[in-house]
Amino acid sequence: MTINCKGNLVDLSTPKVMGILNVTPDSFFDGGRYSDIRKMLSQVEKMLNDGATFIDIGAYSSRPGADPVTEENELSRLLPIIEALLKEFPETLLSIDTFRSNIAKQCLQRGAALVNDISAGKLDEKMFSVIAQFKVPYIMMHMRGNPRTMSDQTHYDDLIKDILFYFSERLTLARKMGLNDMIIDPGFGFAKTLGQNYELLQNLDLFLLLDVPVLVGLSRKSMIYKTLNSDPEHALNGTTALNMLALSKGAKIIRVHDVKEAVECVQLYNQMS
Repeated sequence: MTINCKGNLVDLSTPKVMGILNVTPDSFFDGGRYSDIRKMLSQVEKMLNDGATFIDIGAYSSRPGADPVTEENELSRLLPIIEALLKEFPETLLSIDTFRSNIAKQCLQRGAALVNDISAGKLDEKMFSVIAQFKVPYIMMHMRGNPRTMSDQTHYDDLIKDILFYFSERLTLARKMGLNDMIIDPGFGFAKTLGQNYELLQNLDLFLLLDVPVLVGLSRKSMIYKTLNSDPEHALNGTTALNMLALSKGAKIIRVHDVKEAVECVQLYNQMS
């Protein structure tokens, strides 16, 4: 199972780690932590040295109830760091966390390698066309509504069947529009209750039926720290525990804030498999 990133085939038969770089002031865990280019470059260098295959850059917080960000602000946050990162680390595979087609297009023009869309193209109907034009891997996540409304949209007739149908429908449309390398993200924490998140994780292996790589983003989320009566700052151990479970159920990419620990998790998993 491979994906083509800027002419390089990335083999996902061995799970890979995607490091998170939020350049927003209000992300739930690291908002405002990387407030200038120097700090961002230092963090990315650390993640690459720790073994990250991908770096996922987001400039629009998708935490529940997050304030909207204008397209101009999103671009002004993203473009300088993309240019600086690729100048400093030209081989880096940058993933752009956006649901806006114009943002994706401008970032891909500047050398980004993947697009990570929380809406699977539902918040911008032009997204699939942009991905097809650039022929880059596309991560489509399951979500209902948008970050401001998703917490009110947690009723499902059958959680797993409904999400499987959602992906089947989006993958079929994407293929008709010429997309090739697609990755699905079940969307832990997006339009799902705490209990539904664990039901989803328990049944993660069923998504392998879709025959595309599965990405899992569990890092320091509320399903961990609320269960442990803790907070995001103290949710690393819980994150590692659930990442190992996700790997055992077929996840091929784990998206994390803490790359070193995630890479160790993958190494231990590989030793057993």
